[in-house]
Amino acid sequence: MTASMPGTCRIARIQRDGDLVKLAIGLFDGAQVECVVIPMRTRGNVRERITLCVSTQVGCRMGCTFCETGRMGFVRDLAPDEIVAQVAAAQTLGRRPDKIVFMGMGEPLDNLESFLSAVRLLTRSVRVGRAAPFAWSAADMTLSTVGHVEGLERLAGRFPRKMTLAVSVNAPDDAIRDRIMPVNRRWPMAALREALLAFPMRNRTFLAGYVLVPGLNDAPEHASSLASWLSPFRAFVNVIALNPSPGGRDRGFRAPTVTELDRFAGWLDERGVAARRRDAKGLGLGAACGQLASCRVDGREGIRR
Repeated sequence: MTASMPGTCRIARIQRDGDLVKLAIGLFDGAQVECVVIPMRTRGNVRERITLCVSTQVGCRMGCTFCETGRMGFVRDLAPDEIVAQVAAAQTLGRRPDKIVFMGMGEPLDNLESFLSAVRLLTRSVRVGRAAPFAWSAADMTLSTVGHVEGLERLAGRFPRKMTLAVSVNAPDDAIRDRIMPVNRRWPMAALREALLAFPMRNRTFLAGYVLVPGLNDAPEHASSLASWLSPFRAFVNVIALNPSPGGRDRGFRAPTVTELDRFAGWLDERGVAARRRDAKGLGLGAACGQLASCRVDGREGIRR
């Protein structure tokens, strides 16, 4: 299915799993980028909220081994209008999303100026096509980073005051983080913590993502080390399953069970760190955390670098 979008963007493909929708957005050069509309239950299941997971790059140069986008390699940055087009596309499906999370393909701080320009557009009362005016509040947005220290330093002082910061920590120490996140070799965990301590967060509060990999980072001592690293902050940890590769490629690890996820979150709670299991959504569509990897250029497989 295709549909016209602002500028030279279009909806190239729509996939559904119940109320969850994955969109592939076709770009001017034939490349595609994916975004996901995710239904989320609020506490007590009183009301279903809609979260839109937005991409900022085609591919990613960070190379995290548990992420399909990272395995793609970097193709190119998205322009601000290409980021905004994903939000406009989601709005054409019906209900306006309640929250926007920049957690899709790419590292937002590796494309900082386009990310900030897109946020400025989204927080203005701008109408695109027949969609409702944007006029989002930064309080309804979350920026997720792998721990791009240079980007955090450049963003300080420009970060929208009410926006939530999320950091993919994923390891208790440098030895493990080096293995699964090449970015750690440039900016090890001590440098990341210093950058976060200097970052203008309200009450030193942020979300910490932790992809649980059985046999690698899931032991009680790992929970203790992570709690120690997080001790200067008021962090909330989302314990996330390593999700299977949509292409069936073996990473050498298995996905954790729900019991293992809950157990690790419990160990963090015991050590004074608020944590919970984040349920995977969209596995059947390749739309869950770490599974986005759409890239087509001129009808061919995208560039791998």
